[in-house]
Amino acid sequence: MRNIRLVTGAALALLLAGAAPALAHTGVGHTHGFFAGITHPVGGLDHLLAMLAVGIWSALSSRGQMGRMWVAPAAFIAAMLVGATAGYLQVPLPMVETGIALSVALLGLLILTRVEVSLVVGAALAAVFAIYHGQAHGSEATGAILAYMAGFVIATAALHGIGVGLGLAMTRVRLAAPVAGTAIAAAGAYLLSA
Repeated sequence: MRNIRLVTGAALALLLAGAAPALAHTGVGHTHGFFAGITHPVGGLDHLLAMLAVGIWSALSSRGQMGRMWVAPAAFIAAMLVGATAGYLQVPLPMVETGIALSVALLGLLILTRVEVSLVVGAALAAVFAIYHGQAHGSEATGAILAYMAGFVIATAALHGIGVGLGLAMTRVRLAAPVAGTAIAAAGAYLLSA
């Protein structure tokens, strides 16, 4: 219960600190086709950290159960596609940059505190984060949307997989998760204040 209060309090503090947008997405550049989709998630610190963090958190909170480990990443990818479709169709979503930066900060806090939640809550949390990331991906797409989406889905799945591997390795090193969680949360706080 103490960890949940800590995460909730820190989340509120980060939200208040995030009055300015992170401005990680400028809409500039070639954003269509498979290659652009592959490079988009790894080209920005916000996406890269969030997608790795989903995998790390999933591994740390799975209690060694392989099926449980992949629920949040799968929910993230499915919801990211929904958000990307909405973004491509120019359906507005408020505070996209703040939502993305907040997702990084909160995922860092979840890793730091190793909060365990039910599968449903974990999947829902990952899905909410993913809607914002997907919205940013889709709103920047300029064409060849199916190839673009396939590219960022593959890149996201790979980053989740790397994150799961990192998370499993962190279970063997005592301070690895707190250090990684602190660094990711700090990066999220920086993105919120940028």
